[in-house]
Amino acid sequence: MRLIVQLLSLLVRGAGLMLGLAGLGLALASLGGAWSDRLDALTHAAPLWLLMGVGAVALGAIFARGGERWAIVGLGGGAILACAVMMLPEYWAAWRFKPATPVESDLKLVQFNAWHDNRSPETGLAWVEAQNADVVLIEEGAGGAAPIVKALKAQYPYSSCDRVAECETWIFSRKTMLARGGVPTDKPFLAGAWATLADAKGPFTVMAVHYTWPIPAGPQQAQSRKLVQFLSRFDKRDTILTGDFNSTPWSFSLKRQDKALGLRRWTRALASWPAGQFSRLAAAPAPFLPIDHVYAGSQWRAVKIERGPAVGSDHRPVVVTLRRLP
Repeated sequence: MRLIVQLLSLLVRGAGLMLGLAGLGLALASLGGAWSDRLDALTHAAPLWLLMGVGAVALGAIFARGGERWAIVGLGGGAILACAVMMLPEYWAAWRFKPATPVESDLKLVQFNAWHDNRSPETGLAWVEAQNADVVLIEEGAGGAAPIVKALKAQYPYSSCDRVAECETWIFSRKTMLARGGVPTDKPFLAGAWATLADAKGPFTVMAVHYTWPIPAGPQQAQSRKLVQFLSRFDKRDTILTGDFNSTPWSFSLKRQDKALGLRRWTRALASWPAGQFSRLAAAPAPFLPIDHVYAGSQWRAVKIERGPAVGSDHRPVVVTLRRLP
């Protein structure tokens, strides 16, 4: 019996050591994303490296003794510290946001990747309808999500595309569309739609985009540069940008994009993926990666930011209420 206990203790201490080594190594490599797009791909998994560090500290503190304990705890603490460097600014910004009570003149918008493989589009549609939003921005509006797009096109007086089968990124608006269009199809390809809407305080532009995955490195960064260049044709002060960016806010790529866009990102540490049954084999009890974002120019201030429920997509929708400043 004593031998079994000793063996289990050895295995647990070994697991703590491995968690500490892996967590610290991967977290430090992620910090290299400041210079390398390939290493930056690791930053998106920072919550996992953080959990490794926490696990190492817990196992080392409980099961190890003497110098071995300090080694394991030190490795885990280093992983936690490296992850904090990447993640804490985002959570600090989220904590500082102070919501206000929405009023009738505010602009309510829904950002939603409706998902090609949506198996219950009627659930997502019912939820979107219940929001009674002024603007709804949809990515992956084809495939299983096509019924959502078809119904919204019938309900909203204005949309950014004429035929359901032709577009995957959509904007639906209760405000008059003065102009509309998509992102140029030259490489790198970027799925996107934009519309300039009429408003009592002057027209403003809304845009929805859908980025590729951060792996392999390079294409997503090229899409970001293309978006920054494309948005330069609009007045940034009144522009609203939303989308599934497939990029977490602690990645250096998104931090560079935040700076280059000249817009304020209002969605802070708002995890939106994965949601529900996000694959045929896996289900998510709760999202842990913030990859759906909403930006707005200096004329706008967010008064309410919410994350919607799991409604058939692998993404949770995001609801942001914006108030236009005088």
